[in-house]
Amino acid sequence: MPEKEVIERAQEDARQGKSPSTQAGEFVHEEIEHVREGKHGARSPQQAIAIGLSKARRAGVKLPPPKSGSDKVRRQAERDTEKGKHPEEAPSGRRSRATTGALKREGTGSVSHRALSKQASSSAGRRTASQRSAAAQKAVRTKGTAGMKSAAQKAARTRARKSSSR
Repeated sequence: MPEKEVIERAQEDARQGKSPSTQAGEFVHEEIEHVREGKHGARSPQQAIAIGLSKARRAGVKLPPPKSGSDKVRRQAERDTEKGKHPEEAPSGRRSRATTGALKREGTGSVSHRALSKQASSSAGRRTASQRSAAAQKAVRTKGTAGMKSAAQKAARTRARKSSSR
């Protein structure tokens, strides 16, 4: 079950009109934190992301099933979405413990900065330049004045750090 703060942050994102994937990002971030804290492990960054997306759908985030991927993954996403519409049903205790037990045997290196960076760049590599550009332009439009200012300051710091290390 996701923490109350995570659900509240996702609901706040929804009220602000942010996309379902942004709302789901709160759950993915929580899952990555759980693995880093040692609450349980994950076999790969993709598994940690998938668990977070599943939790988001079950919490009621209107996240559609993936367009690509196997039938099994799409069916599971549809089941998670249905669960999100009827949140009062409690999960099976035995099954929940079995899942947690299996995840506890996995490592935590799968969500290291290096592993997540590799996952992000490989994911970006599967998109076209125009798709990446459109996403960046949309991010700029929805960032707001304060967000733009802090992003510009961060970019300036990064440029300064990179130029001083050369």
